[in-house]
Amino acid sequence: MAGGLMSLCFPCSLQLCSLRRQLLWPLIPQRGYRGDSPTDSGKDVLEIPLPPWQEHPDEPLDTKRARLLYESRKRGMLENCILLSLFAKENLARMSEEQLNRYDRLINEPSNDWDIYYWATEAKPTPAEFDTDVMAMLREFAKNRNREQRLRQPDLEYLFEAPR
Repeated sequence: MAGGLMSLCFPCSLQLCSLRRQLLWPLIPQRGYRGDSPTDSGKDVLEIPLPPWQEHPDEPLDTKRARLLYESRKRGMLENCILLSLFAKENLARMSEEQLNRYDRLINEPSNDWDIYYWATEAKPTPAEFDTDVMAMLREFAKNRNREQRLRQPDLEYLFEAPR
């Protein structure tokens, strides 16, 4: 291939690629979102109303603890999955029925999980209806005074261990 593309030296082939890119770039449709749409009407935003939180007054305590453990682990945002699952592991077994009901309301009534996170980390004040002993426990837990490494949810093996 004496005169073909393969015989070009390295700097020459780079120049050819650069020239090709300069010539073809304007012809290639650009993809991606820049976020600079001044005509965004917001009409494409769909707000789905959440069903109202309902208390489960006749739910057996073991079932309630299991449900709350599950709901603490499956939040939809990693920060709360980690925070609430570790909190649940440490506290659900020793909470009274009234505390379990307050925890249930705390994690299920607010429509925005970020609110729970901000209240727990004291980035925002907790509304009076959620400012309970359980919220105080969660705030204290979120301070992580023992400086534990909290990078993931706890494994579930602890559920099969004998209570201490």
